[in-house]
Amino acid sequence: MFDNDEDNLANNIGWFVAGAVVGMTAALLLAPQSGKKTRKIIADKTQQGKEAVADTGKEVYDRSKEMIDQGRQLVEDAADLFDRGRKMVRGL
Repeated sequence: MFDNDEDNLANNIGWFVAGAVVGMTAALLLAPQSGKKTRKIIADKTQQGKEAVADTGKEVYDRSKEMIDQGRQLVEDAADLFDRGRKMVRGL
């Protein structure tokens, strides 16, 4: 279930990066600027890409943390049920 989500996320990040590169290349080829302006555009687009990747990384981290917390709770609940069942069997 979660493997598919991770594959989709990786796929989306890959397409985002590819789109950014294609867009930047097209902008440079179709609207030539001075060297200073071109460097500014590249720097701005690079920063935007870094921010997008950082935001996505934070989302992945937050979702992973939630899943780990849910897994811990499941383990604790299962251990509690097991302990109650064992006490019931001993009490019979």
